[in-house]
Amino acid sequence: MEHLYTKALKLSYFTVGYNILEGIISIIAGAYAGSIALVGFGLDSFVESLSGSIMIWRFRKHGIVSEEEEEEVEHKALKLVGYTFFILAVYIFYESITKLYYKEIPDVSLVGIIVAILSIIIMPILYVNKVHVGKAINSTSLLSDAKETLACTFLSVALLLGLGLNYLWGLWQADPIVGIIVALYLVKEGREIVTGEED
Repeated sequence: MEHLYTKALKLSYFTVGYNILEGIISIIAGAYAGSIALVGFGLDSFVESLSGSIMIWRFRKHGIVSEEEEEEVEHKALKLVGYTFFILAVYIFYESITKLYYKEIPDVSLVGIIVAILSIIIMPILYVNKVHVGKAINSTSLLSDAKETLACTFLSVALLLGLGLNYLWGLWQADPIVGIIVALYLVKEGREIVTGEED
């Protein structure tokens, strides 16, 4: 059983490292191209790394604190992650509405498209591993973190759709519209985490 906790910790470290790198690249590429969806995706990567950091904190407590204290750590961590979803959603929604109102046209971003494709490949593998370990050690927090990883996959698909439509056909409106969809999704997920309604 202890090897599973070690694996959970390694998955969390990978989550943080990968998402920080993905976030930096996405924000730089998004700022350069004027893509709110890409910048929002980069910020979401930092939210995902925050969740991973919380998991690192949680699993490093294993074996050091009592089971009751471990449960308390999980509960607090989930609430904090839920609130970060709302902060991110407000930013993306505001920027998307501003883009539509002022008709700000983003440049195409091949880097953004490549980042989204890589995420679509890597995130499902990470998700499956987190679910496997989370079920094996009966960790609600890791299963919720896995759900956020799955959400990252969906956001990657949405990002790729928005960037692709802009790149192929010049449909600049796709970028802020995808941003609004992402913001609404984040509100839904954040509410479920904060109210304890997540599956």
